[in-house]
Amino acid sequence: MCGIVGIRLKNPDLYPALGGLVVEMLDPLALRGPDSTGVAIYCHDAPDGATKYSLCAPADDYDWPAFVAALEAAVGVLPVEFRRRGRDAVIVTPLSPDTGPAVLADIDPAVKLFGFGSSIEVYKDVGPAAEVCERYGIGSMAGYQAIGHTRMATESAVTIEHSHPFAVAPDLALVHNGTFSNYATIRRQLAAAGVHFDTDNDSEVAARYIAREVAAGADAEEGLRHTLKVFDGFYTLLLATEQSLAVVRDSFACKPMVVADTADYVAVASEYVALASLPDIEKADVFEPMPEEICTWQS
Repeated sequence: MCGIVGIRLKNPDLYPALGGLVVEMLDPLALRGPDSTGVAIYCHDAPDGATKYSLCAPADDYDWPAFVAALEAAVGVLPVEFRRRGRDAVIVTPLSPDTGPAVLADIDPAVKLFGFGSSIEVYKDVGPAAEVCERYGIGSMAGYQAIGHTRMATESAVTIEHSHPFAVAPDLALVHNGTFSNYATIRRQLAAAGVHFDTDNDSEVAARYIAREVAAGADAEEGLRHTLKVFDGFYTLLLATEQSLAVVRDSFACKPMVVADTADYVAVASEYVALASLPDIEKADVFEPMPEEICTWQS
């Protein structure tokens, strides 16, 4: 049992409040997932042509200035913006998403890449929602879209790396509640096709599968539709891209999901209690997606 939340703001006046809204949504779901917490925040605050890389340090006292200096030395004189968040950091650089992940891994393999793209930032850690959100200052973050997850581990270890979201392609992030019965088979097929995995988490398999579909030209809805056809099990998936938010439940709709759609935002959560504190929630169109119904909201 895990908790998932997502929100896409339609009213730009709410952009400065995004982080606070996400924190209020995640906290009531802490009991659904006390092991770890993660958030993907989407904000268009990087210069044109720049990519944001969300990096996880191996220790609280990690030498980030040395890492940044090594990056600048490795790729020449390259403008780099460094944003420290708790133990971790976001580096903003013109370094291409095609080459950036490999360059960063070569500098220090102990530094983990948790997400990258023109708009996404990913923060995740072991611990309940309130503690993790406070640790990384989620409540003060601005943006237009976010997804979050509270994890109760069922099939893999409780570590930072196994936490959600899994953001394995530019500006793409996935959170998952449930289990897949055939993920090991799909993982072997993807690995044989050259797909790399960072963990043994079943959710990462779904994220890698969807990323491959998107790279081949699928949009968010098509990626989820293909996933429904391939992955067996009981699950709800919430997928975010730079331009869209999408959710789907399995053919039996065993895992809960509630949607609240208003003129100012659309929000989704595993339980209504996570939506109850949102502004003007009493005016929302509230519903539960049907089995295999893909709900997509995009700009």
